[in-house]
Amino acid sequence: MEGASYQRFPKVKIRELKDDYAKFELRETDASVANALRRVMIAEVPTIAIDLVEIEVNSSVLNDEFIAHRLGLIPLTSERAMSMRFSRDCDACDGDGQCEFCSVEFHLRAKCINDQTLDVTSKDLYSSDHTVVPVDFSDTSSGFENPEDQRGITIVKLRKGQELRLRAIARKGIGKDHAKWSPAATVTFMYEPEIHINEEMMETLSLEEKTSVVESSPTKVFGINPHTQQVEVVDPEAYTYDDEVLKKVEAMGKPGLVEIYAKEDSFIFTVESTGAVKASQLVLNAIEVLKQKLDAVRLSEDTVEADDQFGELGAHMRGG
Repeated sequence: MEGASYQRFPKVKIRELKDDYAKFELRETDASVANALRRVMIAEVPTIAIDLVEIEVNSSVLNDEFIAHRLGLIPLTSERAMSMRFSRDCDACDGDGQCEFCSVEFHLRAKCINDQTLDVTSKDLYSSDHTVVPVDFSDTSSGFENPEDQRGITIVKLRKGQELRLRAIARKGIGKDHAKWSPAATVTFMYEPEIHINEEMMETLSLEEKTSVVESSPTKVFGINPHTQQVEVVDPEAYTYDDEVLKKVEAMGKPGLVEIYAKEDSFIFTVESTGAVKASQLVLNAIEVLKQKLDAVRLSEDTVEADDQFGELGAHMRGG
């Protein structure tokens, strides 16, 4: 209908929230918005990662390119990434990508001077900006108990007499350009399942048949109440849309005993961060990036309408 509004007002409910993990519900929207949010979180939220490595001395067993690649994949704290400039757009250094507005400088100097193997790790990288440093995984909440596990991410191991000295430049980027800039370890969403059990039909089954229905699900979605001996939905979100229960009741000649639907406007998101940004900030940054992209689309549509209305004059006013 002309003039009808398709505006919706999505709602978010937080289920679980940690620094590197978030689980939340997204309701009253459709799959296109949910998938757009997922894709933006994975590929278009900017972070900071090492992009240029100048190796001064390397007498380790790994070649220069191998070490540079390992350095690039070390997650760096990226809270200020949204406010940084992309090196290609930085007018302070004419796109050179080596100024304080678009880059962060790191130095590493390590030499093994005894017979014991020296582990060179991300903690040996010294940053010119205290807000951009290798992610620290030695937090007590992370479950590390062995002090050796708190040394950071291993870059290379040195034997006596071997040395590594280098300078590295970290820049802002997005996962679409290279995976090292992706802030997300994994982002998934699933339709929230709606499960109905026909109680009247279930009463006609024996305890053995009820048990077979419950056990037909690969995940623990159903259970039997020890007091009433009735089949109950224990954890609907454990359902993986495998249809095994539906096939089972069909084989028993009881179609309609269990009905499972996917709520088309309700999604359950699971977000795991690499540590570059907190999971909660990752979601907020993704929403901000998505808003910017939608604004660009709206501006583009307005531009097309102006061209249709004013023709060459509209294009001339834009400088086209």
